[in-house]
Amino acid sequence: MIELGVNIDHVATLRQARRGYEPDPLWAAVEAHLGGADGITVHLREDRRHIQDEDVRRLRELVHIKLNMEMAATPEMITIARTLRPEMAMLVPEGRHEITTEGGLDVAGQEALLTDTVARLAEAGIMTSVFIDAELRQVEAAARIGARVCELHTGPYAHAFHAKGRDPESPAVVAELAKLREAGAAIRDAGMRFNAGHALNYFNVQPVAALPGVRELHIGHAIVSRSIFVGLREAVRQMKSLIREAAAARPSIDRDGSTGPR
Repeated sequence: MIELGVNIDHVATLRQARRGYEPDPLWAAVEAHLGGADGITVHLREDRRHIQDEDVRRLRELVHIKLNMEMAATPEMITIARTLRPEMAMLVPEGRHEITTEGGLDVAGQEALLTDTVARLAEAGIMTSVFIDAELRQVEAAARIGARVCELHTGPYAHAFHAKGRDPESPAVVAELAKLREAGAAIRDAGMRFNAGHALNYFNVQPVAALPGVRELHIGHAIVSRSIFVGLREAVRQMKSLIREAAAARPSIDRDGSTGPR
């Protein structure tokens, strides 16, 4: 069953515009839960541009669905994660000058560091995910470092979708979906969980949700944006409905690759 993790970073972005106390990300997490979210995602950045340490602490204590903490593989973030113990920690690349995450983590280029990071998180009972581009060498490296989950970066697909008139049958979009499908199959063949996210919205999400074996989608900006007009609970409900509809139409894929009824 496909799941939806809702990223609430940009609720905190709005709060930080005034450096005040509203809107409260914890309230947003509750509304997302009531709308059907299966998990809450937050990115505690080095520069603390939106989510703050206290937000993560309160979410860990009070949210009743799983918490996914996006983080860089730094000593500071590892210590925070080991203390708070979210259900999942997703390792992402991070740059001070980027507006949002601009690409996947280069797991293949820093295996020693990431192997140690994954081991330290596992000692605390935390499942580790890595946010990677849809490249087989990154999938293979993720398996070698002991990651249990790979989240494929869907930004290139989303940008192609937008640039080509929202046509899922355009060659550019088909090519990006093929990369995601191939990498997703490799992830599952390696015994890891196949997740996906970044720049997904209400128009482009269904082809990704229909990919064989995708377990969880993480979506934030589009949901928070729509919530301005319809409320967060309803925005989550609409997104959940779209991904469940798409997932229900795909054939089941067994571990050996055979297909069958769901």
